[in-house]
Amino acid sequence: MANTFTQLYVQFVFAVQNRLSFIQSEWEVELYKYITGIVQNNRHKMIITNGMADHIHVFVGLHTTQSISDLMRLVKGESSEWINAKQFTKGKFSWQKGYAAFSYSRSQMNQVYQYILNQKKHHEKKSFMEEYIELLQEFGVEYDDRYIFKTPD
Repeated sequence: MANTFTQLYVQFVFAVQNRLSFIQSEWEVELYKYITGIVQNNRHKMIITNGMADHIHVFVGLHTTQSISDLMRLVKGESSEWINAKQFTKGKFSWQKGYAAFSYSRSQMNQVYQYILNQKKHHEKKSFMEEYIELLQEFGVEYDDRYIFKTPD
């Protein structure tokens, strides 16, 4: 779009279905590369993606031509299909419904980058649920406990 200028940086957080620890270190880098391809093929700028066995963070510079929900539908759907086609897990892999999206200013980019880069170290002290709820609260996002990512009973 001519004469359309934006500077939109968004961190996405989403979890494996039932928060099961399915993402294995043997193939997680391949997964991050695959997700990077999806993001870039949709004209967004991938800044960093990283995570844990049960969830990932994706930090992007958004392009104006696609909505956040469309991007997440593609990232989650296509990466699930890819994981299943590669048979990385026993049984069917899927992401849990929903995601969180948090926006940042340019001045915050390095801080968010470092935070995502150091996920494994960060989670030595804090669980995913603690992290997730802290992010929701920090950004003033109202939420219903019934819809927070939970493990099966």
